[in-house]
Amino acid sequence: MGSEPQPQRLWSAGLVHTITKPVIAVVMGVSGSGKTTVSVLLSAALGCQFQEGDDLHPAANVEKMSHGTPLTDADRLPWLRKIADEIDGWRARGESGVLTCSALKRQYRDIIIGDRLWVTLVYLKGSHELIRRRMAKRHEHFMPVALLDSQFRTLKEPTPDECPIVVDVGGRPAEIVAEIVHQLQERQTDCRGTETNSQGAAGTGASKGER
Repeated sequence: MGSEPQPQRLWSAGLVHTITKPVIAVVMGVSGSGKTTVSVLLSAALGCQFQEGDDLHPAANVEKMSHGTPLTDADRLPWLRKIADEIDGWRARGESGVLTCSALKRQYRDIIIGDRLWVTLVYLKGSHELIRRRMAKRHEHFMPVALLDSQFRTLKEPTPDECPIVVDVGGRPAEIVAEIVHQLQERQTDCRGTETNSQGAAGTGASKGER
């Protein structure tokens, strides 16, 4: 019989896929883009852990935010480093995981992802009007227009060298997740066109590549 074993097809959350290597995904986007909903469904589809990035804020940041005090970049630095540490821990243990982080600025993404080619950035993209309409329907999630405006002013969309998976948030969450899983399956090489190896010395795990 000497043929190599074929990837096992895995059923999860109504999706069938052939992803067998560890996958680490950071799901980014403005508030109201559906990061948590999509990430929970994505982690279920991949059969892996989910981490809400906001839960990793140090106590000092939580205290500031509880009083409505905006965080500075200096405030965010230990938080971003903790997210990076969480990702590195998953990698060291050979685990898959999905983590949310608004990651609106490139400098933030450089800390949590940087040259970690084995981390896939997923950008949930939607227009200001679409996000505003969606949030207006979520009675439990009120966001002042000024805050939404601020998010969009701060947003620096991922550039091609970050190799993002970009998904329009206009669809249903299940459709968005299905598209992300499809894109992950397509990524058999990293964005530099070299084959990935989940245990290789090059430091590549879950693959990355241009869409």
